[in-house]
Amino acid sequence: MDTGDVPEDDTGAPRLGLVGGGDGSSATPGFRFAAIGALLIVVLFAGYGLGRLNGGTAGTTATPAGTQQPTPTASAFDESQPHTHGTTAPIGATGQGAAVGGLSLSGNGLTLTPLVTTFQGGRPQRLDFTINGPGGAPVTTYAVVHDKPLHLIVIRRDLTGFQHLHPVMAADGTWSVDLTLAEPGVYRMIADFTAVVGGERLVSTLGSDLTVAGSYTPVTLPDPARATTADGHQVGYEGTPVTESTQPLLMTVTDAAGRPVTVEPYLGAFGHLVVLRQGDLGYVHVHPETGLVDGKVKFWLAAPSPGTYRMFFDFQVAGKVSTAAWTVVVS
Repeated sequence: MDTGDVPEDDTGAPRLGLVGGGDGSSATPGFRFAAIGALLIVVLFAGYGLGRLNGGTAGTTATPAGTQQPTPTASAFDESQPHTHGTTAPIGATGQGAAVGGLSLSGNGLTLTPLVTTFQGGRPQRLDFTINGPGGAPVTTYAVVHDKPLHLIVIRRDLTGFQHLHPVMAADGTWSVDLTLAEPGVYRMIADFTAVVGGERLVSTLGSDLTVAGSYTPVTLPDPARATTADGHQVGYEGTPVTESTQPLLMTVTDAAGRPVTVEPYLGAFGHLVVLRQGDLGYVHVHPETGLVDGKVKFWLAAPSPGTYRMFFDFQVAGKVSTAAWTVVVS
C-alpha cells in the first residue's frame, strides 16, 4: 500500500508516531504512550475548568440587596419527604421527639449577630444581621431551601405577634428586612438556613432576642382548640402530637360557609408548619407531604417534649398567604 511519506512497520502497516526523534526518526512506543497520557491530563483539566465556569460550585452566592436570588440549588433535605428543619434526619428516624432549634445564637461554628436589638413599638425599622463563620467573617454562600436562602421567624416571648419573613442578603453577607414590632416586650428572632462553608452544608437554626421598651403585660394563650379562623377562612386540623412517635396532622381549609377551597403551593410546599414551645421558644419547622390528601395538607410531627405549644400554619389561597394558629398541649 502506498503510504506516501508515512513510515511503515515490519508488517507493512503505517506507523503513526506522535513526535519524531531528534534524528528525524519516529518516537519510540514508550515516548508515544507518555505523550498520549499527558494529552489526556490536559483534556481532563480543561473539562474541569469549564465545569467550574458553568456553575459547578455549590450553594447560593451573595447578591446585592433587592435583587432576585439565583436558581435554587440542591437542598440539604430530601424534598420528596416531609421533614423538619434543623436536622437532615428523616422524620421519625431518631425514635424521639423532633429536635428543637433557635435556643442559641451560635452553633455549627456559626454565630447570629444582629446589628441592632432595640426597636420602637409600632414603627417599621430595618433589622440587619449577619451569620458569622468560624473565623468571624460573615458567611455569604447559602443553599436555597424552599425557594429562599434564609427563613426568619419573629415572635414575642408570650407567643404572640408571629411573623415569617425573608430577608435579603447584600454582597457583604449582611441580611436586611423591614420589621415592625407592634407592642412592648421581648421578641425572639429565629434564623433558619443552610450555610455553605468550605464546601460543607451546615443546617442551622439560630436565635437572638429583640426588645421593645415600654409597659409589657403578657397575653394569655387561647385554650386548645382544633378549629380557628384566618383571613376569612376556617382552618382545622386532625391528629394528636405526641412525643414517643411521629403522628400525622392533616390541615383543612374552607371558606366562611364551610366549602373547601384550593390550597396553593407556597415556598415550594402546600404549607409550612412552625411549632414553638412555651417557655423557651424551642422551634420546630415542618414541611408537608408533596401532595394533598383529599384536599388536606398532611404533616408529620413528633412533639419535642411534653408541654404547651403554639402551632402556626402558613398557607396560600388565591395568591394570598395566611397564617392559622392553635394552642396544643402535649402530655
